[in-house]
Amino acid sequence: GRFTSPETMLRQVRDGILDFIGAARPSIADPFLPTKIRQGREDEIRECIGCNICRSSNNEAVPIRCTQNPAMGEEWRRGWHPERIATAASRKKVLVVGGGPAGLEAAAALGRRGYEVALAEAGRELGGRLLQESRLPGLSTWIRVRDHRQLMLEKLAHVEIFRESAMTADDILSFGADHVVLATGSRWRRDGIGIAGIRPVPISTDAVIATPDELGTLSDLVLIYDDDHYFMGGALAEMLSRAGHRVIYVTSNAIVSAWTQMTDEQYLVEERLVGLGVEIRVSHTLRAIEGHRAIFAHALSKGEAEIEAGTILLVTGRVPRDELAIELLAKTGAPSVTLIGDCLSPGLIADAVYGGHRFAQEFEADVPPLRRERPEP
Repeated sequence: GRFTSPETMLRQVRDGILDFIGAARPSIADPFLPTKIRQGREDEIRECIGCNICRSSNNEAVPIRCTQNPAMGEEWRRGWHPERIATAASRKKVLVVGGGPAGLEAAAALGRRGYEVALAEAGRELGGRLLQESRLPGLSTWIRVRDHRQLMLEKLAHVEIFRESAMTADDILSFGADHVVLATGSRWRRDGIGIAGIRPVPISTDAVIATPDELGTLSDLVLIYDDDHYFMGGALAEMLSRAGHRVIYVTSNAIVSAWTQMTDEQYLVEERLVGLGVEIRVSHTLRAIEGHRAIFAHALSKGEAEIEAGTILLVTGRVPRDELAIELLAKTGAPSVTLIGDCLSPGLIADAVYGGHRFAQEFEADVPPLRRERPEP
């Protein structure tokens, strides 16, 4: 279990239920959590979302990361502080296009530095991929990534937020910003390329294909092919099963939602799917889709298997939404442009937040060499 709400923590101690609370993950997300409680700044706490990306760092033996706190693990190497950031080197105006995790973090950190920032979001709500992913079973806390940064942005007088403001290259040029940051996200592939599938899969024109971006109207029987191996395939299988669909879950890996082993959640994902009666087939790689038939090859025996379903939902790889970048960079007189987050390289939400923060830290800054974890001679 974990406590993330400061109100709950205070109540537990004040009511004598607990003597003290050692908030490990919440203190990774916000090392100044006790200070902010003491100062009455509870609304500024970066509340832990429970994604266990910190735990995955330990399991993979890599520097620790935190989705909510991009400075985590970089205090020594890069000299980042979770609360303090260098002041702006100029009065330049920065336009950030895209209000997902990367764009929100970049805009908030640039605003804290003192830059004039405009954040343009095509949709009515800020959040990008967080809007969809936080609606999946068990992931409601992930919207806190959006909520915290939105609150911080609203407190910054020199940051403007423009919702329902889709931008073209000409719009960006006419806006007149000194620098443009593109954080336009990514989309799920429809061609079957993923981790095991390194080439497009032959798909007939009459096949009914869905992706996490484009679920559309699904048939009663849905086949999910998971070649992504993180949470999405398993979460969609659970969601659709609870909604009354019969679900067949097929993965190229030897286990369900394999990368969730890194976050210590794999057994929970599989337990839920088994409990819901989801049919599970592992170690099968997609070879072709013909109409309503998906053709697989077993990873070890190489024997073929055919599965029929009204809808085939591909959870495979993602590609950057970089059309705006290509259009903008082709224009003469375009301002300096930087791509961040998923539109540069699709990854974890933590990666997108980190990318946005790193850009803001290093913009117009003298970046010192990376310091290694070794004692001085």
